[in-house]
Amino acid sequence: MAHFAELNSFLKVVRVVVVDDEDTKEKDGIETESVGAKYLSGAFGGTWVRTSYNTTLGTHKLGGAPFRKNYAGIGFTYDVERDAFIPPKNYPSWVLDETTCCWEAPTPKPEGDYIWNEDTQVWDKAKHPKP
Repeated sequence: MAHFAELNSFLKVVRVVVVDDEDTKEKDGIETESVGAKYLSGAFGGTWVRTSYNTTLGTHKLGGAPFRKNYAGIGFTYDVERDAFIPPKNYPSWVLDETTCCWEAPTPKPEGDYIWNEDTQVWDKAKHPKP
């Protein structure tokens, strides 16, 4: 099965669908992204880009070659220059890690249960309600 993300005019992902491998194959039986994108465009309209369910943080979880840095999700942006899906930015102060194409806090998260505080720009120890 192949996964494709539909992009709006701002290159934001509006939906992700699964396509049968047969709908991505050339006449000679070779799978190509362009065939799958054309199939989906004909069926639903729109612009479609393939994504990999097994790719997260620039790593393929089954040991294969990572594909487009991250599996696309609704609200992600497709960056043409990086050929990557980038999740929404968590906080204004966070910066993009070019290796993973994910957002990171300006300071590393400490070990344990912490929550980013954008007002103070520090990690606060998480407070859990007592049972």
